[in-house]
Amino acid sequence: MSRSEHTPHGRQHPRWHDWRWQMRHEVTGRHPALSAFGVTEEVIARVHSRYPVCVSPYALSLLDPSNPGDPLNLQALPSARELRDEPGAADDPFGERRGTACCRGLIRRFPDRVLVMAHDRCAMACRHCTRKNLLPDAEVIRTTAQLAAAADWVRARPEVREVLISGGDPLLLSDRRVTAFVKAFADLPQIDAVRVGTRVPVTLPMRVTPALAASLGKFRKVWVNTQFNHAREITPEAAAACALLVEAGIPLSNQSVLLKNVNDSADALFELCAGLQRIRVRPYYIFMCDPVKGTAHFRVPLVKARRLERELAARVGGLALPRFVIDRPGAYRKVPIGESLRSGSAPCRSR
Repeated sequence: MSRSEHTPHGRQHPRWHDWRWQMRHEVTGRHPALSAFGVTEEVIARVHSRYPVCVSPYALSLLDPSNPGDPLNLQALPSARELRDEPGAADDPFGERRGTACCRGLIRRFPDRVLVMAHDRCAMACRHCTRKNLLPDAEVIRTTAQLAAAADWVRARPEVREVLISGGDPLLLSDRRVTAFVKAFADLPQIDAVRVGTRVPVTLPMRVTPALAASLGKFRKVWVNTQFNHAREITPEAAAACALLVEAGIPLSNQSVLLKNVNDSADALFELCAGLQRIRVRPYYIFMCDPVKGTAHFRVPLVKARRLERELAARVGGLALPRFVIDRPGAYRKVPIGESLRSGSAPCRSR
């Protein structure tokens, strides 16, 4: 049986390439299609009640029903390990729920940049997600007035020069809404870059249309950061989505997460980085998995990560070599893993 047969209607459906159709037919924790992947109904129900499960038909079509340990399966499908107690983990280690900007949907952790929460949905609920405890009731910007208030807040602080539009996935909004978010901040003279954080090139590549790419490219301030974690995610559809953005004049960078049994080998990382370079997406960061409840089974020891960093540096050139970092609660920057090993576990406060 082909993988596509496990999706609702499958790739042969005439509306398969319509991203809105894909979203209407998301496979959730209540969908019988999940049983084909070896996850018991009991586990699905227990995990889904705590950490919602949703997978676009496209993303589901990439999974392997014959291998429960497949790297793409592990990212998409629920596991009982998500419900284990985890010493040192927190629902919200970065304090995003309470915000830091006194303005709805705006989070400020660093002096020169802010994060804007534009949406509370994703095309796939990644099991390693940093915000897996936050999105069900996240405070996001929903109205024109709220967006204007956020832009006014940034305008009043000229030291802010970058805005990251995130969520959830902001590209699940309509073209009009995505453009409105970008314009609100790109129009501010102080802003050098509006970064859009999205995983749709990986999980819903048909969302990146020529019209969307053109509307984002016209601002000349937009950068797109995506998250490919495994070379098998670089499909022809994903490559085409990235090409539309690149050819609209938008720089693309990739921020992977180092995940146990997904990409924690030198070969897997080499194939990922080489594949990204091939489609003109620069490997930018490889993050250690954040200390978020429900993700402990994905974490890779720091010593192993450092070894992988060295092995990868011996195999790829600088353009394809990402930085291995930790996004540590309380730190004022991304901390290189080598520095973290030298200094121990105390948060790094230097700029």
